[in-house]
Amino acid sequence: MKYPDIDDVGDAIREGRALREAAAYRIRFGLDGLNFRNINVPDPVPTGRQILASAGLDHRTDYILYAYLDTGDFEDVRLDETFDLRGKGAERFIAFKSDRDFKFSLNDCQLAWGHANMLGSVLYDLAETSSDDAVFLEVRGGEDLLIEPDDRINLDAPGIERFITAPKPQTGYIILVNSVEETVPDKHVTFEQVVKLSHPNAPPETNVKFSMTYRNAASLPHAGELGEGGSVEVKKKGTIFNVTRTVQS
Repeated sequence: MKYPDIDDVGDAIREGRALREAAAYRIRFGLDGLNFRNINVPDPVPTGRQILASAGLDHRTDYILYAYLDTGDFEDVRLDETFDLRGKGAERFIAFKSDRDFKFSLNDCQLAWGHANMLGSVLYDLAETSSDDAVFLEVRGGEDLLIEPDDRINLDAPGIERFITAPKPQTGYIILVNSVEETVPDKHVTFEQVVKLSHPNAPPETNVKFSMTYRNAASLPHAGELGEGGSVEVKKKGTIFNVTRTVQS
């Protein structure tokens, strides 16, 4: 009986079927990160060394290897032990040229990395965050620390770092303009910015003047009048502006 050349492990997982008899089995492989490529292994129950060799790596060199399970967890793949592709729910494998790993958790999934330093963007990819979510380092008894995608994270600190995802914190500065809450991107707010927020669709008119007062500002004085061309430093939340439009005869 002639078997098909290749059966794709990922296709079998998504289709909810068993692997077919084949000459080779396609998996996804990443080296030192989450950039995966297709490789073919000759056995549905390969050893870790067979996976490395199929990826074109020298299996005699020090590598650590993980299976990236569809649950989101990582599972150690020992180089001299077998890994059964037929029932593990894993099509992706990650190898690191390293002799030690660094454990951490992400949304209660147990993960590991082959280097002490990791970019925050890796956590975002692993968590598959939406545009409205962010990753935080859990701080027991304190305020969780926001992780930005370009942050460098040290996994070599004592203990296991625990990361979680949650809605992104409010960015910018929230001010009140004529009793309406508005968000501005910077703490330095100009007279012209506030006028545009208070009267966004007002056409330019030479006989119209705006006057403005503010209070609860971050800069000194904390309250007063603001004129054309002026600016004030606002608090993260709660600086109040009142804008009056006057038509001159």
